[in-house]
Amino acid sequence: MSDWVIETMRRRHLRRVLDIESVTYERHWSRTVFEDELAQVASGGRHYVVARSGRRVLGYAGLWVIDSPTGAQAHVTNIVVADTERRRGIGAALMGHLAVEARRRGAVAWTLEVRASATPAHEMYRRFGFSPAGVRKGYYERGEDALVMWCHELGDDDYLERCGIGAAGERRAQ
Repeated sequence: MSDWVIETMRRRHLRRVLDIESVTYERHWSRTVFEDELAQVASGGRHYVVARSGRRVLGYAGLWVIDSPTGAQAHVTNIVVADTERRRGIGAALMGHLAVEARRRGAVAWTLEVRASATPAHEMYRRFGFSPAGVRKGYYERGEDALVMWCHELGDDDYLERCGIGAAGERRAQ
């Protein structure tokens, strides 16, 4: 049993989210960017969550769902776990939650960018069916490339089961 919960991100979480963001990225999102994203949640185009234990925010994730003639597509805008909380399954739990939400909104495929050097993240995304599809040169600070990854299986009937995700988004032991 995990000692954290995943819930909708609120403005009250932003101070702790920004603490994690500023440690993770040199060119991090500002409070204004997060506030703008949260303002778009009401319109249905965005979805942001935090993983928290008590008042501590352990990580956060965001999703942008875009309608398309071939079926909605989702973009993972961010998924970040505090340095001290990594390798505890929080990132996978956040991804599971996003998968359920993306499917609920009709998405049949999803994409994300990840640092080329973030091998543990690449491994986690592969467990969710993502495959490399391209490179964005110099996307991150200090000129680091981003690996663009896609999963076109999100709409498959058995996708959640294959990824070990329960109906509520929780990761099941595999």
